[in-house]
Amino acid sequence: MTFTEIISINTKGFSDIIDITPRVLSYIEQAGISSGLITLFCPGSTGALTTIEYEPGVLRDLKEALEKIAPSDIPYHHDKRWGDGNGFSHVRAALMKPSLSIPVVDGKPTLGTWQQIVFIDFDNRARSRDIVVQIIGE
Repeated sequence: MTFTEIISINTKGFSDIIDITPRVLSYIEQAGISSGLITLFCPGSTGALTTIEYEPGVLRDLKEALEKIAPSDIPYHHDKRWGDGNGFSHVRAALMKPSLSIPVVDGKPTLGTWQQIVFIDFDNRARSRDIVVQIIGE
């Protein structure tokens, strides 16, 4: 059985981190599977999906770490070519990745106790985003 749905969200950009765990859990319930795999994918080149403890301190730590790895205030070749100022967004998204897969066992995602599923919008402006959710299982 395959179940596909879209999560539509509005973001603020600039490393906006949004917890999408409740929506994913509701889709697993709707799919009615006990064993399988859930895959999430963000079309676009300035967003990413990952898991993290959705707690203000660690969210700030992640944002600060990404600012050190791919600073927003340095010149990027992408910006020189396109003039949109979001070269850092593309680099961060490429490092973090646009998709995530999680096994489902006994009707539940195999997330750790403090682990939530998040979407991160790295772009330098607010955006409307769609995240494709596909669940395969029985």
